[in-house]
Amino acid sequence: MNDRMPSCDKVLLVQAEFDGELDAAQAAALEMHRAGCAICQEAQAELLRTRALLRAEPYAVTPDAVRARVMARLQATQPRPAARAPRRWSWLGGPSLGFGAGAACAAAIALLVALPERGHFTEEVVADHIRALQPGHLEDVVSTDQHTVKPWFDGRLDFAPPVKDFAADGFPLKGARLDYLGSRPVAALVYQRDKHIIDLFVWPESATPRPAGDNAVQGYNVVHWSADGMSFWAVSDVERGQLDSFAALWRKAP
Repeated sequence: MNDRMPSCDKVLLVQAEFDGELDAAQAAALEMHRAGCAICQEAQAELLRTRALLRAEPYAVTPDAVRARVMARLQATQPRPAARAPRRWSWLGGPSLGFGAGAACAAAIALLVALPERGHFTEEVVADHIRALQPGHLEDVVSTDQHTVKPWFDGRLDFAPPVKDFAADGFPLKGARLDYLGSRPVAALVYQRDKHIIDLFVWPESATPRPAGDNAVQGYNVVHWSADGMSFWAVSDVERGQLDSFAALWRKAP
C-alpha cells in the first residue's frame, strides 16, 4: 500500500478471492474481515473497476511479434539472483508500487493477452459463470428458501430481483450471490439440475446491453429473455432442452 494509508496483511486475500483461489471457509472469513476494513473494501472496488474497464475495451488479437516483445521485456525485468536478501514486493507490483499502480500494471498486461470483444455479451456471461464455479465463489448466501434469498439482496443492489424456486420441477434453488456484468452489479441466482449448476443473472432491463441472442459458448448454453422490466440470462452446461425448460418455467411462474 502507499505511504498515506496503513497496510493490511489480508489485502492479498482480496485478489485471491477475486481469482477464485479461496475455499468457502476462507472466503467467509475474508468477507467478515472486509466488512470492517476500508483497505480491503477499496482493494475489492478497484479490482471491480479494473475488470469493468477491461471489458469495455474492443477486442484485438495481439500479434505474435508484439507478444514476443512484451514477454522479452517482462523477462528482462525479472530480478537477478543476488547474495543479499530479496526485497519485499508489494501486492501486484514492484517494491515501490502501491495497490492502484499494481492493479494498473496487471490490467495493462491482461489487455495485451486477451479481451472480450465489444458486443459479445454472451461470452461475458459465460465467463462469469465459469469463474463462479470455482470453489468459494458460487454463492454468497446458501439457501433453498426464496424468502431468505430475496431479502438478502436488500441494500446490496439498487433494484429488487425476483426470486423463485422450482424444486418441484427438478430445478431447486441453491442460493445467490452478487456479480458484475455490463459494468454494473447484478443478481446471480443459483439453481441445480441433477449435478449441473444453472446461473441466472438478473438486472433491470434498461441497463441491458444489446442482446446477443441465445447461444452456446465453450460448451455452455445461454438463454436470454426479458419480463416485468428485468433482463434474465440463464447459463449452464446442462443440455439445451433442459435450460429451455428452466426458462419456460420462469416465464410462466407468477
